[in-house]
Amino acid sequence: MAVTDLASVSSQIQKFWSPLFMKELREQLLLGALVNKEYDGQIKAQGDTVYVSQINAPTGQLLTVGTNADSFQSEEVSMTRVSIQANKRAVAAFEIQDLANLQSQLEAQDSELRTSLLFAINKQINNYLYTLVSPSTSAPDHLLSGITDMNASQVNATRRLASAAKWGREKGWYMLVDPSYMSDILNAATLTSSDYGASDAPIIGGQVALKRFGFNILEDNSDGILQLSPAGAGADCALAFHPDFMHMVMQTQPTFQLSSLHSQKKFGYVLSVDIVFGAGLGVAGNKKHIQTYAT
Repeated sequence: MAVTDLASVSSQIQKFWSPLFMKELREQLLLGALVNKEYDGQIKAQGDTVYVSQINAPTGQLLTVGTNADSFQSEEVSMTRVSIQANKRAVAAFEIQDLANLQSQLEAQDSELRTSLLFAINKQINNYLYTLVSPSTSAPDHLLSGITDMNASQVNATRRLASAAKWGREKGWYMLVDPSYMSDILNAATLTSSDYGASDAPIIGGQVALKRFGFNILEDNSDGILQLSPAGAGADCALAFHPDFMHMVMQTQPTFQLSSLHSQKKFGYVLSVDIVFGAGLGVAGNKKHIQTYAT
């Protein structure tokens, strides 16, 4: 017979839900899954700081044999470093009346409680990541406004900007588009027909990315991407980027807590889950992403 008390249910929540929760969160995050998660340091507690470093390329020399090729100049190694602080806590909580009902969901693969908590945490993290979008506004401008149709010409124009900014090819380029822009793309024959070289790329966040003009294009139907519209238009928003434009750090396990509400003179329990994380633009990150919107 299963024991239904506060301590045993709390222990079971951490045992059964913690590993599943992180696996499902990583699968559902879209922008968070694509940005860089490499850094120096460890995240042990809220407020910890880690660092992202990049060795600056030397100037180098071009010498001519028989003229000046017998000697060369050396340069000291220099680095550019940015700090990322894990100073955000994504939290979601429910008030529950019956421990037995909660316990019945613990081992279920499709627990509605866990799914709802996961959705809330995913939304908080995703929305925060989009608030960090801050593209360069110096020539060439990486902030594209007034784009009402995400057609082949516009995707190609975005590619030209990325190439001019010398985005590296080793990690791939990505473009997240809202449903309105995705509709434009799907209606453009030059972007969907194999006669024009269209092809599909890997599965990311449960989607098959569309490989077009060097970008892996994915639909993002979250509230977060709509924050890219200064006017709050609710449609026609996109973010093209190299993964190094942003770095994200996150604890490896969530923290679940189950407590009685009796101290508040209420019957029942409160179940919460929280994850400590942080993010920030990488080295020259403002030149490694392009924001597009209509209004």
